[in-house]
Amino acid sequence: MNRKQKNRFSTFFKHLLLTFVALFTIYPVIWIVMGSFNPGSSLFTAQVIPGMNWSLFWEGMREFNFHTVMESFRSIRLTLSHYSHLFQETNYLLWYKNTLKIAFWNMVLSTFLVVTAAYAFSRFRFPGRKQGLMTMLVLQMFPGFMGMIAIYILLLQLNLLDNHWGLILVYAGGSIPFNAWLVKGYFDTLPKSLEEAAKIDGAGNTTIFARVLMPLSVPILVFVAVSNFIGPWMDFIFARLVLRSNENKTLAIGLFEMVTGRGNTEFTLFAAGAVLVAVPITILFMTFQRFMVEGLKAGANK
Repeated sequence: MNRKQKNRFSTFFKHLLLTFVALFTIYPVIWIVMGSFNPGSSLFTAQVIPGMNWSLFWEGMREFNFHTVMESFRSIRLTLSHYSHLFQETNYLLWYKNTLKIAFWNMVLSTFLVVTAAYAFSRFRFPGRKQGLMTMLVLQMFPGFMGMIAIYILLLQLNLLDNHWGLILVYAGGSIPFNAWLVKGYFDTLPKSLEEAAKIDGAGNTTIFARVLMPLSVPILVFVAVSNFIGPWMDFIFARLVLRSNENKTLAIGLFEMVTGRGNTEFTLFAAGAVLVAVPITILFMTFQRFMVEGLKAGANK
C-alpha cells in the first residue's frame, strides 16, 4: 500500500468514525423531538415517526413503487397537545422564568468575578499569587457535589435556602477556578505594551482593564458568559438541594417530577419540555459559535 492509498484509507476511516459519532449523537435528539409529538403519555409506545406504516413503506421500497411509499406516510399522526398542556395545565412558564432569571444573573456575576480574578492573577504580582493559582488548579480535580453538605449548612446560616440568589452564588463561586485559569491564559497572550502605552497617557488600572483589555477579549468573554448561562438550564443536583418551594422550582426540578413516582409517567410531556429547554441554548451556540471556538483556543494556549 503506497502513501496515497494510506491517506485515502485514513480519510475514509475518519469520515466513517465521524459519521458513526454523529448518528450516535443525533439519534437520541431525534427521538426526544419526535417523542414530544407522539400521542399518549408513554415513550414505550412512542415511535420515531408516529403512526408511520413501516411495512407498507418497506414494501414500496422493495418494489420501487412511489405511490405505495407515499401511502405509508398518510397514516402519520402528530400532535401538539403536549405543548399546549405544558403551558395551560402546568407551571412550566414559571419554571422557565425562574431558570432564565438564575441563568442570566449567574452569567453576569460569574463573568465579572472570573474576569476580574483572571486580570489580577495575570497582570499583578502579590504574595500568595502562585499558591492561589495552584489552589484553583487543585480544586478543579474534585467534583462540585463533594461540598454539598458544606454548601447546605452555609446557605442555611446565611438564610439563603429556597432562594434563587443562594443558588446563583453557588454557581458563580463554582465557576471561578476553571474559567479564571482559562481567561488568565488569554490575558497572558495580550501584549503588555498596550497597557504601558495607556499608562504613559495617564490611564489607571481600572481604565486599562475596561478600555484596553476588555475590547480585545471579546471571544473569551463570550465563551465564559455563554457557558455560565447554559449551566443552570441543565443542573439538577444543586437546584434540588437549595430550592424547596413550588414557586422557586427550576425547569430541571419540574421536568424531573413529571417522570418520577408511581403516578407521574408523563414521558411525552417531559420530552416536549426538554425540547423547549434546548431552544435558547441552541440559539446561543449558533449565534456565538465562532467567538466560543476562538476564545477557547486562545485561552488554552498558555
